[in-house]
Amino acid sequence: MSQRRARRAIPLPPAAPPPVLLAAALLALLYLVPAMAAEADAAPDYGAALSKSLLYFEAQRSGRLPYGQRVRWRGHSGLTDGLQQGVDLVGGYYDAGDHVKFGLPMAFTVTMLAWGALEFGDDVQAAGEWGHALEAIKWGTDYFVKAHTEPFVYWAEVGDGDSDHYCWQRPEDMTTSRQAYKVDKDNPGSDLVGETAAALAAASLVFRRSTEHHDYADLLLRHARQLFEFADTYRGNYDTSIKQAHSFYTSVSGYRDELLWAAFWLHRATGEDAYLRYAVDHARSVAGAGWPMTEFSWENKYAGLQVLAAKLLLDGDLQGAQHRAVLEQYKAKAEHYLCACLGRNNGSNVHRTPGGMLYVREWNNLQYASSAAFLLTVYSSYLARAGASLHCPDAPAPVPPSELLALARSQADYILGRNPLRMSYMVGYGARFPLRVHHRAASIVSHKADNRFIGCVQGFDDWFGRDQPNPNVLVGAIVGGPNRRDQFMDARKTYVQTEACTYNTAPMVAVFARLHRLSTMAAAENSSSDSEGCRPGLGTALSAKCR
Repeated sequence: MSQRRARRAIPLPPAAPPPVLLAAALLALLYLVPAMAAEADAAPDYGAALSKSLLYFEAQRSGRLPYGQRVRWRGHSGLTDGLQQGVDLVGGYYDAGDHVKFGLPMAFTVTMLAWGALEFGDDVQAAGEWGHALEAIKWGTDYFVKAHTEPFVYWAEVGDGDSDHYCWQRPEDMTTSRQAYKVDKDNPGSDLVGETAAALAAASLVFRRSTEHHDYADLLLRHARQLFEFADTYRGNYDTSIKQAHSFYTSVSGYRDELLWAAFWLHRATGEDAYLRYAVDHARSVAGAGWPMTEFSWENKYAGLQVLAAKLLLDGDLQGAQHRAVLEQYKAKAEHYLCACLGRNNGSNVHRTPGGMLYVREWNNLQYASSAAFLLTVYSSYLARAGASLHCPDAPAPVPPSELLALARSQADYILGRNPLRMSYMVGYGARFPLRVHHRAASIVSHKADNRFIGCVQGFDDWFGRDQPNPNVLVGAIVGGPNRRDQFMDARKTYVQTEACTYNTAPMVAVFARLHRLSTMAAAENSSSDSEGCRPGLGTALSAKCR
């Protein structure tokens, strides 16, 4: 679980409005509710959600922004990162609403973007977003390559969370520490380094799809191999080596999951049996085949790597067949997670809110719902391709792939506004979405609109404490989301709910792409049926013309 904390004392909320104003506001809300309800009940626009989700990553960019930058209220930032250490660390992503470049969640973000592009690239391309998806991945991988300055040296973090969280400031005005921290042979970080190896291996597969990017794919794979060797040879938790990360992104599960995760990705990227044998030989010693999970996140990769293992069996992979016994153990744990999400796992299930959101914990819960939606979508595809079903302890019959996809769709729809509050938790999507996102750059007037310097304290006094909506809309960001009772407070101070993170949105890119493609295909089929005079109502039998 993320241990991120806002270190500065939070200002008191403004005084309650006078009764007359309150009554007027309530009256206005009564007029708005029917319209909002009608929009929430309308079919979600997954294509728009896909486009907005990719736009969000441009708002999170650090470094010198490219000419084609679409988020115009952002400017260059962090242009001296790494200068004190004599290394170029300009670029990469800010993880959330602050300005630290935390390596572990950044790498997981890119792994998820790459995995989604790999599985559903045709869907992304059909929506016209392939170029933007590649740009989002490459902004991260370019940075990872720069941060890997020697075979056994990786620069893991830029900035200090404590000083950053005492400051409310635009990235363009940044005055907080840009100290860079590295892991090496004497100060290992197998979890962070392993995750980065996974990200680069997955991304290499994406870029290898097109001939003009083959050299770049080779570069990424070369770094992925070296990083895996580094992670496995010099073992240790990165947050033990870098104390500054411990209070913000604690590696609770340790590094074992990332070692297996990276091994599976390198096997997929290279086809070399040595990486698969590593995952098989270490299945028990690092618990990959023994740990059943009910979450998948930037911190805990077990469910994801178990799904990758299951894919080898479902695809009939010849190398996988040689290790069937162990891979079956991985597959059983993958299906434990999926059945838990479906609520059919003999009591060991993922909790759901009354409104249907998968709920793991209070802090930034939508990261778990989005990652679950991703694995459900991916596994549904694997099962459908293999002509297989899921077997759950509490299911009276085998669960078809369509049921997994239906649950993934329900989580996407919840995020996009089909929830008790009729609120979209993707910023900029729909008629009603969070307006006071806990995000420094979005909450302060754009540097391009007013380039006067804004200091740390001034930012808190003049901008953080304001009750008005943010002056800049963080389009495509998925915020932390509501609590276990579907309640949500749209205020900057409630950062547990209103802070958006890159790893919330990254898994949903592929989910939106898949749902958009399926919805488009269904609409085309319905249109074709209608043109032939086939218009069956709900619950009616289909005529021969409709079958």
